[in-house]
Amino acid sequence: MNSMIIVSAIFLALFAIIFTSYNPQNFFSPVPIPGSKNSLHAAKLLDLTGAVGPESLVFDSNGDGPYTGVADGRILKWEGEERGWTEFAVTSSNRSDCVRPFAPELEHVCGRPLGLKFDKKNGDLYMADAYLGLNVVGPAGGLATQVATEAEGLPFHFTNDLDISEDEDVIYFTDSSSVYQRRQHMLVTLSGDKTGRLMKYDKSSKEVKVLLSGLFFPNGVALSKDGSFLLVAETSISRILRLWLNGPNVGQIDTFAVLPGFPDNIRRNSEGHFWVALHSKKTPFTKWISSNLWARKALLKLRNFKRLQALLATKPHAAAIKLSDEGEIIESLEDREGKTLKFISEVEEKDGKLWMASVLMPYIGVYSL
Repeated sequence: MNSMIIVSAIFLALFAIIFTSYNPQNFFSPVPIPGSKNSLHAAKLLDLTGAVGPESLVFDSNGDGPYTGVADGRILKWEGEERGWTEFAVTSSNRSDCVRPFAPELEHVCGRPLGLKFDKKNGDLYMADAYLGLNVVGPAGGLATQVATEAEGLPFHFTNDLDISEDEDVIYFTDSSSVYQRRQHMLVTLSGDKTGRLMKYDKSSKEVKVLLSGLFFPNGVALSKDGSFLLVAETSISRILRLWLNGPNVGQIDTFAVLPGFPDNIRRNSEGHFWVALHSKKTPFTKWISSNLWARKALLKLRNFKRLQALLATKPHAAAIKLSDEGEIIESLEDREGKTLKFISEVEEKDGKLWMASVLMPYIGVYSL
């Protein structure tokens, strides 16, 4: 009864706000990004037959691929139009029940590979599995091996993304929450959870060190071209942090960018710029929710994550932001009507094309620049 009273109060408050401060039609509409180009609807799709949720993608040192991890725990490789997608690797050997493309209740059994990166030195593929930690598989694929599952005595709950420094022979990666798992990602956002961590794995010593803790939904990770700093996206507060690794500012942390949406993965291009995939853009509603903890907690009482997802990401469409090495927006591309692309989670620039992954959709998009 109390929860119903709270929920009712929220929506009465929302109703009042809509009609006193906003045009009702615009209250749930994404806020425009100045100078953004509405062009991503021209992307071509690589459909994933029998699979869904290619959250990240990567090419090997020969330029083959892309490789991508999907919701049933497999890593797939694109072999071209004739062969299509083939199975390259898995993160769990217990796959007897992993027969459905999307089964969140089995993710801890089947694995859920998210961020992917190849080690350019030896061709090993490293992956951040949301449930099974940091994993690696050799160039021939097959069953991955666990590399790390905890740091400083605290197990990973939501391993998310990674980047590799070949110079230092280390891997930087994120654990999005120390409380919630991937299938509870709405709880991470709405609860204001700030138990996420950024970590470093030393491949020589096999030690894991926590670099930053107390983060809001740490997600995408990317090193600068010269290795002087590392970026980490805090999804729930639409911010990208910069951690200085070398130079006069070593050890310092600052805000690299504040974004018009909720960032997922970050990927550096050959020029040293950064492509950031926005899972969804901000709306007046999400801005209001973000600034009211009591409203977020009350919404959580609904316990209907599909409905909450729909409220927080109305009119879903793709938005990709390119940032300079100083954090300035230098390009923004969208599919504002969601005609072709929705809910993108990563943007990889290669040979004049943008390859776009999606944690929710059954395809990868390819857009010619």
